[in-house]
Amino acid sequence: ALNSKFLGSTEVEQPKGTEVVRDAVRKLKFARHIKKSEGQKIPKVELQISIYGVKILEPKTKEVQHNCQLHRISFCADDKTDKRIFTFICKDSESNKHLCYVFDSEKCAEEITLTIGQAFDLAYRKFLESGGKDVETRKQIAGLQKRIQDLETENTELKNKVQDLENQLRITQISTPPAGSVTAKSPSTDIFDMIPFSPVSHQSSIPTHNGMQPPPVPSRSNEIKRDLFGAEPFDPFNCGAGDFPPDIQSKLDEMQEGFKMGLTLEGTVFCLDPLDSRC
Repeated sequence: ALNSKFLGSTEVEQPKGTEVVRDAVRKLKFARHIKKSEGQKIPKVELQISIYGVKILEPKTKEVQHNCQLHRISFCADDKTDKRIFTFICKDSESNKHLCYVFDSEKCAEEITLTIGQAFDLAYRKFLESGGKDVETRKQIAGLQKRIQDLETENTELKNKVQDLENQLRITQISTPPAGSVTAKSPSTDIFDMIPFSPVSHQSSIPTHNGMQPPPVPSRSNEIKRDLFGAEPFDPFNCGAGDFPPDIQSKLDEMQEGFKMGLTLEGTVFCLDPLDSRC
C-alpha cells in the first residue's frame, strides 16, 4: 500500500497522450490552489496496486473510493521535474468516459508508475493463460450452438414429414377394401376416420372396422425445444442468463480489447511555470 495526496480526477478526450495528461494536471492543480486558499486540505488516500487493478482507498476506514481495473488503464506518466506527481488515464466502467487521475505521492512517482506497468504486464499474461483462451473457446461454443440449433430444426422438420407420411399411409390402408369385396359407399372421412362436421348431417362419426375410433394423433407444438413435461431440455452449450454472471462474453471481449490497446508509460514535464509546482 502506498500513501499519497489525491488531487482528483477529470474527464479527458483521449485514452493516451502527454498533452492530454499535462492539461489535466494543470487543471486539477489550479483547482487545488483555489481550495487550498479557502482553507481546504488536499485529501490523502491509500493506493493498492495488484494484478486486479489500482484501488484508491480512504486511509483510515479503508473504504474503496475508486477501483481502476488494469485493462481499463491506458496511459501512465510521472513528472520529471516534480518527482512526486504522477497520473494515469482510466476508462470509467459505468460511463465509459476516460478519466485522468492525478496524485502527489510521498514516494518517488517514477517507482509507482513502473509498479503499475509491471502489474499490467502480469495481469495481461494471466488473462492470456486463462481468460484469453476462454474468449476463443466461447466463440467456438457459440458456433457449435448455432449448428446444434440448425440440426434440431432440420430434425423436427423431418419428423413432421415422416408423421404426415405415416398418417397418409394409414388412411390409405383403412379406406382401401380387400380385393374382390364390395363395400357400401360411405361418406368421406378425415385423417382421424371422422366424418367432417356438417350442419345437415345427423351422424357425428362412423366407427372403424374394429368398431372403435383410432387414437387421435398428438398435436405438434410449435415450441420445439420443450419436452413432454413442458420443460426446456438441458443443453450444455446453451446456459440461461441466471447460470452465470451477466454478459460474461462482453466482459471478456472488453478485457481483450483493453489489454490489446496496451499501457503506455511515460516520463514527462507537467509543471510549465512556477505556479504549477506549488501544490
